[in-house]
Amino acid sequence: MAVSPEFQSLSWSLVHRGRVFELGIEEVVLPGGTRARLDLIRHPGAAAVLPLDAKGEVLLLRQFRRAAEAYLWEIPAGTREPGEDPATCARRELAEEAGLRASTWIDLGDVLPAPGYTTETIRLFAARDLEPVATRRDDDEIISEVRGFRPDELWDAVRVGTLRDGKTMAALLRALAAGLLDLGPVGPLGPGAS
Repeated sequence: MAVSPEFQSLSWSLVHRGRVFELGIEEVVLPGGTRARLDLIRHPGAAAVLPLDAKGEVLLLRQFRRAAEAYLWEIPAGTREPGEDPATCARRELAEEAGLRASTWIDLGDVLPAPGYTTETIRLFAARDLEPVATRRDDDEIISEVRGFRPDELWDAVRVGTLRDGKTMAALLRALAAGLLDLGPVGPLGPGAS
């Protein structure tokens, strides 16, 4: 994606460097000429995988997320290592978190999880023809369950708000648009819809 010729970065001041990202303050000239100081997280990027089993179910992880203070159902995902391409990251995360490898991969494109304050881009993939492998979870990955859901179950979970993870919802929508999921007959799209 090209940067607008009207945008200009004037300076960057590092506030904190963590193991995954940098937090800083950037002074910029925005399109239209407005000068601003923005809090910005520089992130190396990530990859996420929508695993599709032979029954047409989507496999999700029930993972504890400190920021949400809850267990969330989500697709396997992880931060890219320096110089790592998204497909390699996706294969690694599918094995580490879900204990699976796939022989068929479909690139579903990129999503920007929070473009108001981070440079993070998540490359989404769908994976088919799954086989079990040993998991190698990181110490901070608290995953209590991996299980399959029918696409219509997930659609209902999105509709009523019990599926809350943004990258998972984006991957489901991209897979649906690509014809990879069969929802069957689904109900209304939201409260009060007819």
